Amino acid sequence: MADIVLNVEVRERTGTGGSREARRGGKVPGILYGGERGPVAISVKENEFRKALYTGKLLGHLVTLKYGDESQPVIAKDIQFHPVTDNPIHFDLLRVDEAGSIRINVPVHFKNQDTCPGLKMGGSLEIVRHEVELNCPANAIPEELVVDLAAKELGDTIRIADIELPEGVTPTIADRDFVIATLKVSSAAMSEAADA
Repeated sequence: MADIVLNVEVRERTGTGGSREARRGGKVPGILYGGERGPVAISVKENEFRKALYTGKLLGHLVTLKYGDESQPVIAKDIQFHPVTDNPIHFDLLRVDEAGSIRINVPVHFKNQDTCPGLKMGGSLEIVRHEVELNCPANAIPEELVVDLAAKELGDTIRIADIELPEGVTPTIADRDFVIATLKVSSAAMSEAADA
């Protein structure tokens, strides 16, 4: 199922007081919601939560939630951090059907920037979308969308149709071929040309 397993405890107290009590006990409070059951206040030991968080696979991946002998697949929808210490202070988990479909934001990454003809000529990569919302099977969420810049020239526009999506994965915006990024002439290159 999933690489990450979160062992949770159900919190009796909810609200601000319950969250503070969990944090004083060395735990990170959270909420489990979605599906046919109501929301449940939970908590995870802070060291276990940090370990899962620092794998880089907590957000946007299927995670196994364990409570005693019971387990279920979930996805971490949000994690809040303390503004000064950067410690995790709250998280939201969404119940999912492993065989079902889910809407999720997937990051866009660019490769071969060093060999891109458009960038070598002084162009700049103007990224319109750093992530794209996709409909995908819950058990096959792509880690990233990769754009290859090896053959891109100045003035080229990279659209969602240019990215090869895995089988069963579709963008939530289906009515148009939206822009991911463009290769434009940088303002520094334009001012150099003007000086020349």
